[in-house]
Amino acid sequence: MSYIGRQVNVPASTVQRTAEGAITAGKPCIVEANGDVAQVAGASASEVIGSATVFESASSTYISVAYDSNAQKIVIAYQDSNNSNYGTAIVGTVSGTSISFGTAVVFESASTAFISAVYDANAQKVVIAYEDEANSEYGTAIVGTVSGTSISFGTAVVFATAQSNRMSTVYDANAQKVVIAYQDGGNSDRGTAIVGTVSGTSISFGSEVVFESGSTNNISAVYDTNAQKVVIAYKDNGNSFYGTAIVGTVSGTSISFGTAVVFESANTSDIGAVYDSDTQKVVIAYKDGGNSNYGTAIVGTVSGTSISFGTPSIFESARADANIAVYDTNAQRVVIAYEDNGNSFYGTFVVGTVSGTSISFGTPSVFESAETSNIGFGYDANAQKPVVAYKDAGNSNYGTAVVYQTPFSSTNLTSENFIGFAENDCTDNGLATIQLGGSVNDKQTSLTAGQTYFVQTDGTIGTTADSPPVTAGTAVSSTKILVKG
Repeated sequence: MSYIGRQVNVPASTVQRTAEGAITAGKPCIVEANGDVAQVAGASASEVIGSATVFESASSTYISVAYDSNAQKIVIAYQDSNNSNYGTAIVGTVSGTSISFGTAVVFESASTAFISAVYDANAQKVVIAYEDEANSEYGTAIVGTVSGTSISFGTAVVFATAQSNRMSTVYDANAQKVVIAYQDGGNSDRGTAIVGTVSGTSISFGSEVVFESGSTNNISAVYDTNAQKVVIAYKDNGNSFYGTAIVGTVSGTSISFGTAVVFESANTSDIGAVYDSDTQKVVIAYKDGGNSNYGTAIVGTVSGTSISFGTPSIFESARADANIAVYDTNAQRVVIAYEDNGNSFYGTFVVGTVSGTSISFGTPSVFESAETSNIGFGYDANAQKPVVAYKDAGNSNYGTAVVYQTPFSSTNLTSENFIGFAENDCTDNGLATIQLGGSVNDKQTSLTAGQTYFVQTDGTIGTTADSPPVTAGTAVSSTKILVKG
């Protein structure tokens, strides 16, 4: 007689464990890493690229996308060339694979560049950092409040009294602070970061902290929620233009850094970093100047105040520009958007799957059959869809957006975690009775006696092995299966 966990008067060849999710009698089950049991289940979706939707009927540059999880809206910030290059923002609503927009709102009545937007989940505000070209190119930030399909702004605040380029903003959920990483033109273009605190419709800042004492470019910052650290990836101009990353720890209104780590020993540019919350890894996409400028990605693991890397993987065997990535939590995939130089500069998606310290990719798909640049990318967690915004050279350089359904197929079944069949129905967090190898489950239908059956990744059983191949047992009648021991 076998017993695992809490049970009372349990028949031989069964176990009782806490159910993770509802379980139906007769269904194959797995054992989770924490010892709970769950019904075998799978999910999948086919790729859908929505129709291109113009959000600005004018040339649009320095595009950045943020998602407001409170309002459940996409916010696109950009430079509007048809309106004196003013800094402008617009609110988008995703429905299926379509997006509609409210009315554009100016947040800076002056020429604005290097725009980067982020959502502060604690303050429930959007923060936009930018270079204010009418004010000596100073680094500036402003707080936006989304209401319905519009956005309003507080008063702009200068965070750096010098030329500030290559802005990248990130929200530290643990510290509940916004971090802005940028190239400090007033300090030899050194990589610099500053911590911002949102209060109401305003933002205040701590002191500037240098994270790279050499000239720095192509900055991309991301937050690792597991390690509770900020990771900044960048091109280190002072070290042969190598791709480099550094881990930052926010404390109060300041940030401190570990030791910089090279992830690509070659000229590295067009860097886009993202965090995979399921594998708890950082993924950095970039253009590898040491390998024909191919689109490349690498997986990083944060430990303490350092980061280590796996082996680079090519996602595009051609020059890939404007690389930017999001993580699709529904599909559990990394999605990279880029300009494919090898295919007429078309806007392109590629989907990556992280496993351990590696990432593998599917076949790229074109989302815009024209030259595409100034790409911004965000993920609508409510609609469970990535949204890309870009400058469409095929349509007068208009600001345009596309909603993407990431293709995926997933299952909780592995080659080792099948445990047996559910004897009875069980509610979530209830005590499920699972029949193990050697027992007979009599909750089946339409089986062929003498036939071997395999567990399918969608939670059914069938006569053909799925991937991974897992034997369920042998049918002893049309309604009974002898569970494989």
